[in-house]
Amino acid sequence: MRTKKILLNLFDPISPAGNLEMLSTEYRLKLEFICKRIAKQEEVQLNDLIWAEKLGKANRSAGEMLRKARRIAYNPEMNQNDLDGFMNAMDLGDPDPTNHRTGFKGADDIVEWFSQEKNEDWRQRD
Repeated sequence: MRTKKILLNLFDPISPAGNLEMLSTEYRLKLEFICKRIAKQEEVQLNDLIWAEKLGKANRSAGEMLRKARRIAYNPEMNQNDLDGFMNAMDLGDPDPTNHRTGFKGADDIVEWFSQEKNEDWRQRD
Protein backbone atom coordinates (compact mmCIF):
# COMPACT_ATOMS: atom_id res chain seq x y z
CA MET A 1 0.00 0.00 0.00
CA ARG A 2 2.81 2.41 0.88
CA THR A 3 4.60 1.62 -2.37
CA LYS A 4 1.53 2.69 -4.34
CA LYS A 5 1.44 6.04 -2.55
CA ILE A 6 5.14 6.66 -3.23
CA LEU A 7 4.70 5.59 -6.86
CA LEU A 8 1.86 8.05 -7.27
CA ASN A 9 3.96 10.83 -5.77
CA LEU A 10 6.90 9.91 -7.99
CA PHE A 11 4.88 10.68 -11.09
CA ASP A 12 2.72 13.47 -9.63
CA PRO A 13 2.99 16.60 -11.80
CA ILE A 14 3.37 18.72 -8.67
CA SER A 15 6.45 16.85 -7.46
CA PRO A 16 9.92 18.04 -8.57
CA ALA A 17 10.29 14.95 -10.77
CA GLY A 18 7.01 15.82 -12.46
CA ASN A 19 8.60 18.93 -13.95
CA LEU A 20 9.56 17.44 -17.32
CA GLU A 21 8.70 20.32 -19.63
CA MET A 22 11.84 19.68 -21.67
CA LEU A 23 10.66 16.20 -22.69
CA SER A 24 8.09 15.52 -25.34
CA THR A 25 4.87 13.88 -24.20
CA GLU A 26 5.89 10.67 -25.94
CA TYR A 27 9.26 10.54 -24.16
CA ARG A 28 7.74 11.41 -20.77
CA LEU A 29 5.05 8.72 -21.05
CA LYS A 30 7.57 6.10 -22.15
CA LEU A 31 9.91 7.02 -19.30
CA GLU A 32 7.07 6.91 -16.76
CA PHE A 33 6.12 3.44 -18.01
CA ILE A 34 9.71 2.21 -17.66
CA CYS A 35 10.10 3.78 -14.19
CA LYS A 36 6.89 2.22 -12.93
CA ARG A 37 8.08 -1.20 -14.10
CA ILE A 38 11.46 -0.67 -12.40
CA ALA A 39 9.81 0.43 -9.16
CA LYS A 40 7.50 -2.62 -9.19
CA GLN A 41 10.53 -4.85 -9.91
CA GLU A 42 8.97 -6.01 -13.17
CA GLU A 43 10.90 -7.00 -16.27
CA VAL A 44 12.02 -4.16 -18.52
CA GLN A 45 13.39 -4.80 -22.00
CA LEU A 46 17.08 -4.10 -22.46
CA ASN A 47 16.57 -1.61 -25.29
CA ASP A 48 14.12 0.34 -23.08
CA LEU A 49 16.65 0.41 -20.23
CA ILE A 50 19.38 1.62 -22.56
CA TRP A 51 17.07 4.34 -23.92
CA ALA A 52 16.09 5.43 -20.39
CA GLU A 53 19.72 5.51 -19.20
CA LYS A 54 20.77 7.66 -22.16
CA LEU A 55 17.82 9.98 -21.55
CA GLY A 56 18.67 10.10 -17.84
CA LYS A 57 22.21 11.21 -18.63
CA ALA A 58 21.00 13.91 -21.01
CA ASN A 59 18.05 15.18 -18.95
CA ARG A 60 18.37 15.78 -15.21
CA SER A 61 14.66 15.30 -14.48
CA ALA A 62 14.65 11.99 -16.34
CA GLY A 63 17.68 10.85 -14.35
CA GLU A 64 15.94 11.82 -11.13
CA MET A 65 12.89 9.75 -12.07
CA LEU A 66 15.09 6.72 -12.77
CA ARG A 67 16.95 7.06 -9.46
CA LYS A 68 13.69 7.40 -7.52
CA ALA A 69 12.25 4.32 -9.24
CA ARG A 70 15.38 2.34 -8.34
CA ARG A 71 15.20 3.45 -4.71
CA ILE A 72 11.60 2.24 -4.54
CA ALA A 73 12.61 -1.07 -6.14
CA TYR A 74 15.38 -1.58 -3.56
CA ASN A 75 13.09 -0.60 -0.67
CA PRO A 76 9.42 -1.30 -1.55
CA GLU A 77 8.34 -0.74 2.08
CA MET A 78 9.70 2.82 2.03
CA ASN A 79 7.63 5.30 4.00
CA GLN A 80 7.60 8.96 2.97
CA ASN A 81 7.86 10.01 6.62
CA ASP A 82 11.12 8.19 7.37
CA LEU A 83 14.70 8.95 6.37
CA ASP A 84 14.57 6.76 3.25
CA GLY A 85 11.45 8.58 2.06
CA PHE A 86 13.14 11.92 2.65
CA MET A 87 16.28 10.82 0.80
CA ASN A 88 14.13 9.64 -2.11
CA ALA A 89 12.06 12.85 -2.22
CA MET A 90 15.23 14.96 -2.23
CA ASP A 91 17.01 12.63 -4.68
CA LEU A 92 20.00 12.30 -2.35
CA GLY A 93 22.51 9.48 -2.34
CA ASP A 94 23.01 6.43 -4.48
CA PRO A 95 19.84 4.40 -5.09
CA ASP A 96 21.78 1.12 -4.77
CA PRO A 97 22.28 0.29 -1.07
CA THR A 98 25.27 -1.91 -1.85
CA ASN A 99 27.15 1.28 -2.78
CA HIS A 100 26.43 2.93 0.58
CA ARG A 101 29.34 3.51 2.92
CA THR A 102 28.81 2.01 6.39
CA GLY A 103 31.96 3.21 8.11
CA PHE A 104 35.61 4.15 7.82
CA LYS A 105 38.60 2.12 8.99
CA GLY A 106 40.79 5.13 9.61
CA ALA A 107 41.87 8.60 8.53
CA ASP A 108 43.41 7.32 5.29
CA ASP A 109 40.10 5.69 4.40
CA ILE A 110 38.29 9.02 4.90
CA VAL A 111 40.83 10.89 2.76
CA GLU A 112 40.47 8.29 0.00
CA TRP A 113 36.66 8.58 0.07
CA PHE A 114 36.73 12.39 -0.26
CA SER A 115 39.30 12.30 -3.05
CA GLN A 116 37.33 9.95 -5.31
CA GLU A 117 36.97 10.98 -8.92
CA LYS A 118 33.65 12.59 -9.75
CA ASN A 119 31.24 10.77 -12.04
CA GLU A 120 30.17 12.14 -15.41
CA ASP A 121 27.03 13.97 -14.26
CA TRP A 122 28.53 16.04 -11.41
CA ARG A 123 28.56 19.13 -13.68
CA GLN A 124 24.81 18.85 -14.34
CA ARG A 125 23.87 19.87 -10.81
CA ASP A 126 22.48 23.38 -10.38
